[in-house]
Amino acid sequence: MTYASDSVRSISPAVRGATSLPIDYDKRLMLFSGRANPELARRIAEKLGVDLGPVTLKTFSNGEVYCRYDESIRGADVFIIQPTCGNPDTGVSANDALMELLLMIDAAVGASAHRVIAVCPWFGYSRQDKKSAPREPISARMVARMLEAAGADRVLTMDLHAGQVQGFFQKPVDHMTAMMMLTQYFHDLQLQDLVVVAPDAGRVKLNKKFASKLGAELAILDKERPAQQVAEIGYIIGDVRGKTALIVDDMIDTAGTLKAAGQTVKDEGAARVFAAATHPVLSGKAFENLAASPFEQIVVTDTIPLRRGAPDNIRVLSCAELLTDSIRRIFTDDSVSEVFGGENQLF
Repeated sequence: MTYASDSVRSISPAVRGATSLPIDYDKRLMLFSGRANPELARRIAEKLGVDLGPVTLKTFSNGEVYCRYDESIRGADVFIIQPTCGNPDTGVSANDALMELLLMIDAAVGASAHRVIAVCPWFGYSRQDKKSAPREPISARMVARMLEAAGADRVLTMDLHAGQVQGFFQKPVDHMTAMMMLTQYFHDLQLQDLVVVAPDAGRVKLNKKFASKLGAELAILDKERPAQQVAEIGYIIGDVRGKTALIVDDMIDTAGTLKAAGQTVKDEGAARVFAAATHPVLSGKAFENLAASPFEQIVVTDTIPLRRGAPDNIRVLSCAELLTDSIRRIFTDDSVSEVFGGENQLF
């Protein structure tokens, strides 16, 4: 019979007193893409120096989604790149993308992946983060629960619409922001007499931070929402006359509000008008609205793929570098917030 004291004597002096058992472990990172934004996944894979893992994804004739990993993922850290948005080029809707992500997570868990990380640069349903009227669902919370129930160990996302979405998860959520990337872009343009314009009261903190980084003034638009995807612009708090106005938001959907905001700022005497947002949802008549807007440039990122026919005043910056750095740090158990200098908190 061997007692604990005998076992301790057999351990080498270098290991004695250690708080964990050292073993040789070949840790693997495997990157997979859903059909929502394969181009972004390819950019990330190229920057990481890995190949995208082979996976079969298809939609049956009855509309059901199918997933199968085509090689062993046992013991690997599996990162699934899948913003929950539609992609006309691959034939998936936003709901298809969400269901596909859930199935990919479940398949990875069932295939004995060591960790499964859902990389969702755009977190769908994030605007439905509270009840705005009786008998409504809190859809963002439901999606968070679905991801956790499917087996995701953590979620990597970008510029959530509201801070409470992060609180809907019991698993770790790594939050990234495109603010530094966007502010650097406008800093390089060297715009004169710049004033950053918050599109509503809810975005004042974000725009104040944006203005601070650019050394610009701040103005605020008064906005009301009588119904979903409908907004009315009242008046401007602040001075934009003769200046270069930059309207900053987290997303652009139908762009009706942004078009009205841009026109309001222009009517108040702004010399030039720009816009910036992280997520180009751009649904419905967004292209028509932006083409008819007074904006010289609308700067967005590639969290959501830009569908064909976009107007010429849209500029797309890639967030692949930010995602790559964050994925690498999650894999090596380093700090993600250091990528952003600790300024990746929600506003």
